[in-house]
Amino acid sequence: MLMKAREGYIVNTSSVNGFWASIGPGRPHTAYSAAKFGVKGFTEALQEDLKMNAPHIKCAVVMPGHIGTEIVANSRTILSDGKVDVAGARKMMAAMGMDVSKMDDTQIGQMIEMQAIAFRDNAPTSAAQAATIILDGVRAEKWRILVGDDAHYLDEQVRKAPEDAYTPKFYEDLTKSTRWGI
Repeated sequence: MLMKAREGYIVNTSSVNGFWASIGPGRPHTAYSAAKFGVKGFTEALQEDLKMNAPHIKCAVVMPGHIGTEIVANSRTILSDGKVDVAGARKMMAAMGMDVSKMDDTQIGQMIEMQAIAFRDNAPTSAAQAATIILDGVRAEKWRILVGDDAHYLDEQVRKAPEDAYTPKFYEDLTKSTRWGI
């Protein structure tokens, strides 16, 4: 259908995790980051393919930072039938330096629920703001659309010092310089 259209625009959604494979120290994010690096690479390759074989079609890769959505709550619902993996959550919290030894399972569950709400409500960029940024990027025919100040900051810092991108200092600077708090 796109080949037959007068013009078209393909928008693929990656993430800042398509150029920074982390959400912070002690928090593995392997599968998600690998998928997002793949989307970015696919879109970059697709650009050249379209230029040669379908120049009336453009494409863009969208790389949002922390956007206020229900992704955390929805992911838990889909991946675990809405149940909290208390043992896994306890282990993750301990790895992040939290003292969970005096917390019962109910308290752990409440903290996980509060995290999902905080992810949505405390994000530096709302879903509506993200949509505007993406649509403006498409209108401007950008092929790479960073969404949010945190995305711009991460992109700049990872490019500037890629060897430092996975150090505690890098994460500390990120949280001080942006509203990153995943």
